[in-house]
Amino acid sequence: MPQVPQRLDASAVRAWCGFALRALGRAREEIDAINVYPVADGDTGTNLYLTVESATAAVEAVFAGHAALAGGKEAPGGPEALDGREALDGHEAVTGQVVSPGRVPEGPALADAVHAMAHGALIGARGNSGTILAQLLRGMAQVLAADSDATHTDGQGLRLALRRAADSARQAVVHPVEGTVLTVASAAADAASGAEGDCGAVARAAYEGARAALAATPGQLAVLERAGVVDAGGRGLVAVLGALVETFTGEAPAAAAVPVLAGHARVGADSDATGLHARVDAAVTEPLGELGDVGECADGTPAPEEGGPAFEVIYLLEAEDAAVARLRDRLDALGDSLVVVGGDGLWNVHVHVDDAGAAVEAGVEAGRPYRIRITHFGLDDAHTTGAGSRPVRERVERAVVAVVPGEGLAGLYAEAGATTVLARPGEPPASGELVEAVRRAHAREVVLLPNDAELRHTAAAAAEQARAEGVRVALIPTRSAVQGIAALAVHEPGRRFDEDVVAMTSAAGATRYAEVEVAERQSWTMAGICQAGDILGLIEGDVAVIGSDVTATAEAVLNRMLAAGGEMVTLVLGDEAPDTIAAHLESRVRESYLAVDTVVYRGGRQGALLLIGVE
Repeated sequence: MPQVPQRLDASAVRAWCGFALRALGRAREEIDAINVYPVADGDTGTNLYLTVESATAAVEAVFAGHAALAGGKEAPGGPEALDGREALDGHEAVTGQVVSPGRVPEGPALADAVHAMAHGALIGARGNSGTILAQLLRGMAQVLAADSDATHTDGQGLRLALRRAADSARQAVVHPVEGTVLTVASAAADAASGAEGDCGAVARAAYEGARAALAATPGQLAVLERAGVVDAGGRGLVAVLGALVETFTGEAPAAAAVPVLAGHARVGADSDATGLHARVDAAVTEPLGELGDVGECADGTPAPEEGGPAFEVIYLLEAEDAAVARLRDRLDALGDSLVVVGGDGLWNVHVHVDDAGAAVEAGVEAGRPYRIRITHFGLDDAHTTGAGSRPVRERVERAVVAVVPGEGLAGLYAEAGATTVLARPGEPPASGELVEAVRRAHAREVVLLPNDAELRHTAAAAAEQARAEGVRVALIPTRSAVQGIAALAVHEPGRRFDEDVVAMTSAAGATRYAEVEVAERQSWTMAGICQAGDILGLIEGDVAVIGSDVTATAEAVLNRMLAAGGEMVTLVLGDEAPDTIAAHLESRVRESYLAVDTVVYRGGRQGALLLIGVE
């Protein structure tokens, strides 16, 4: 048996994240299949997986940062890093440690690891259950990181962390009720509080308490009893706690031990998800009776009325505590399933409403919302079949899924019919997010545009998973959003799939790309040594020009690109680009290059000051 930790330290946190991600990956389809409330949209397992994937990436970034400080020697610990990704929110990194000059500690501190785990979950939280899981991890971090110098904690520390986790998650839900993931979390904390011994004993007690509470959820929520399933969010939490047991004992709890209702098919790793979906469909579309008999939502909030809110709205929010308190009241009046988690100036907001615009406007009044996601339940419900329910959306023949670096380009791509995945600076999407976008496109054939050379492996993994789900996927290795624009411009859904892919690939390949950005630090480049604050002009990924003025540097880059010829110049302006740069470059092209057209777009917060494409 492999050596396992007897205490909770940074390496144990890393291992836990890896085991939890693997467990949720295996159980994702099962959990999706039993997701019947608050909206039977069949995505709880996927949302939990994406939330933990973000947490795992953040922890790996801490270890990668520590390894860099140690001269490239990887610290011992858990699973392999996820593509070396760093997890960032809109304004700060969570990587690395502050250490004394000349001294690198043996491994990351426990506080660094748990803060990263909670922070990564917060910025990557999806759906009701993912948002609540993020708050559970944040509650644990508040206890485990209380002593910033501590390298580890024992069974008593884990008991206290599980208690804080359950209490803080319950406080984050505006209208908490029983029979939900909140009940399962509280039961786990209660069981852990009575456990004696090391972290392994505490983790196993928490897991067993959670399993027992999960088995009881159908008796607390009538819709679960009718469907013959346990609560989906609670089932996911049991998987996460099972991973905690595996972290400290080296043995994963048997999947077959997951409880279900007597008289129904077992809900386990080897259950038939398709058949389970059908059984859930029948239960969900039965008459629900009076509102008082319906029960509560699977996220711990009261059940909405039949035909309730049409939209799910989720966004990250930078705001002060007082403003968030007012926001809770405002959103509570607008809709239901309200969960607001976070703190220290950064929050994750989740609500179901009929007026999605009003929910976003409320966030604008409270602070700065970003990474806004709006889902129309009428389009995406997985179980809305039968009389009186919303019709199931038919698959379209072909769709384009594209990664875009800013809100402006996201709007442009969406207007052209593409399904977009927003990649904020320092926040590359995970493969699971790309797979989710492919599912959201709801097409038999999908053209995938990663628009970033660094995303080629991530996009390839997403394409393989989508193909395994029966979707025909073609990956065009676009390395910039301007190449994606060129590909999208020649996209014709009515053409044969192979012909369309060839035309789009040719258009992208015929587009040279460049970007203008600000140097963050001194470094060697192909054009010489740059200093922090210098303006860099990169052509095809390599630094070609180093300057001090944005407009002059951009003009130099554009001249070099057009020296090889071109018919169309595309300029995508970032929020920080000078107001006059577009007019100057357009004038320069008009005066010096005959028969070359210029088109300008606003990219928003895209990282680079300017993107340039020459076709």
